Amino acid sequence: MRKVCVLLFAVFLLGACSLFHMGPQLVIIRGVVFGTYYSISYYEDDGRVFQEAVDSIFKDFNRSMSLYDPQSLISRINRNEEYRVDDYFEAVFVRAQEISEETGGAFDPTVFPLVNAWGFGFSERAGMTRQKVDSILAFVGYRKISLEDGFIEKKDHRVQLYFNAIAKGYAADLVGLFLETKGVQTYLVEIGGDLATRGVKPDGSKWRIGLEIPAEDFDAPQQWEYYVEVKDIGLATSGDYRRYYEEDGKRYSHTIDPKTGYPVAHQLLSVSVFASDGMSADAYATAFMVMGLEESIAFVEERDDLEAYFIFAPDEQDGYGYYASTGLDLISRGDL
Repeated sequence: MRKVCVLLFAVFLLGACSLFHMGPQLVIIRGVVFGTYYSISYYEDDGRVFQEAVDSIFKDFNRSMSLYDPQSLISRINRNEEYRVDDYFEAVFVRAQEISEETGGAFDPTVFPLVNAWGFGFSERAGMTRQKVDSILAFVGYRKISLEDGFIEKKDHRVQLYFNAIAKGYAADLVGLFLETKGVQTYLVEIGGDLATRGVKPDGSKWRIGLEIPAEDFDAPQQWEYYVEVKDIGLATSGDYRRYYEEDGKRYSHTIDPKTGYPVAHQLLSVSVFASDGMSADAYATAFMVMGLEESIAFVEERDDLEAYFIFAPDEQDGYGYYASTGLDLISRGDL
């Protein structure tokens, strides 16, 4: 009789545990990194919070990638004080060179001297004349730098690297990969608008992301006209409506064309790129802002691994025009 009672008690405990176990728990952690905000949402059986580990990843990443840290690896390579790279640097450099080649140099990680000279880096804006631009273009070009057996080789010692247009996406990927090592199968990692997503939520729904309408100025609140539902993708948005300056009545974009040396000036206002990973989406988004609307649409429509959503200024019309690539399903805000 005692054995039966013990068995019944054990069965009761198992039943009680199943009643109290509600399935994967949503965990949200937030913070500041790379001069912007991050937000990480994931489902985990025990509701474990990985804030400390995530911040440690960001700390290590900054030591490699941050231009704001004068002792980071990229800063020392730019000053020709170091040539051996680490794993973070190598992964970003290799992918940056691949996308530079694919886009015909529209994406170029050596554009930093131009970004700096136009006032979007760490120096005061220089008096930018055609002569000044040409003098800088002499040492800008992704083919002027290479990686051989773990060491950077420059054809011109003035070449400097700029990973700001690809690094946030890669950092989002890294956090996602870390979560996967902890058994997390569903997550959304967002760093300054660059995202990495995996899996569907416990109820079977995907992650819902708003596609921002270009703002009138830097301080304007975010607004969305369309949403997308996604899983297993990287997403990045690039636009010229929040980072620019005006001089003598002319607006200067922070996106610099590596071929001309000048800020881009065309009708494309914003592009959101969907790719297999955040790093690729980040880089392609910048490349498309350089390439412009028509060339970018043609590029995307020829690729099976990319989708994109473009917002542009119609010719001689007020308001905005929109273009979604063939495989992209948009949800209107009014349909929610």
